[in-house]
Amino acid sequence: MSSTVQQHYDTHLASYYDWIFGGWDTKLEENRRFFEAHHIVPTRSGRALDLGCGSGFQSVPLAEAGFHVTAVDISRELLLQLRERIGTLSITPAHADIMTFLRQQQKPYELCVCMGDTLPHLPDEETVQQLFHEVFRVLDDGGICILSFRDYSHALTGADRFIPVRSDSSTIFTCFLEYEEKYVSVHDLVYRNIDGAWTLSTSCYRKVRLSVEWVIDRLQEVGFTVCVQQMHRGMKTLIARKKTG
Repeated sequence: MSSTVQQHYDTHLASYYDWIFGGWDTKLEENRRFFEAHHIVPTRSGRALDLGCGSGFQSVPLAEAGFHVTAVDISRELLLQLRERIGTLSITPAHADIMTFLRQQQKPYELCVCMGDTLPHLPDEETVQQLFHEVFRVLDDGGICILSFRDYSHALTGADRFIPVRSDSSTIFTCFLEYEEKYVSVHDLVYRNIDGAWTLSTSCYRKVRLSVEWVIDRLQEVGFTVCVQQMHRGMKTLIARKKTG
């Protein structure tokens, strides 16, 4: 039986979250370089929204660059990890469903990021489209939206459905994917070596199968201009700007 996204993260994935991305420092530096390379700096209000912020991979470098970041996530555990890292940075964590949070926003933002494969965690394609409409609404004219996600539109078959994520001497993390017409079920398998004995913990949840072409079309329909397309380690990143006028 599949878990909800919140259950999956709080009971299974949150403990390994930084590690599976190569470690906190590695992922933080990767995002610093990305934002610097694309000149993502505050030019107006400096208000930024990080949807699906996780433990802060985006929020921290954005705040370091001078943004006032509102960091939203449904996982209490990941937000606790973020709070331990805020220090004097201008980051306000918010424990909330990102769609519910977006609909409540009135003051405009200069920047909105939804990265780290957050988009496919939404319930369905319709909700993804609604998110694009809400992000467009809350952005300033000329405001920037940055998305990163995996394209699950092409189903893997056979042994290719087993994805080795990361391993070391004490932990092995593997994913197994099962494809449906509009969804992919992600089975996370974690082997831990505890006192010389290997134990297995598992959890499963569903993601929406989104294609890059579909996402770009929906962004353009809302009124965004896609300025940058980039692929890195299987993750597609799009930078889109809200049209003015």
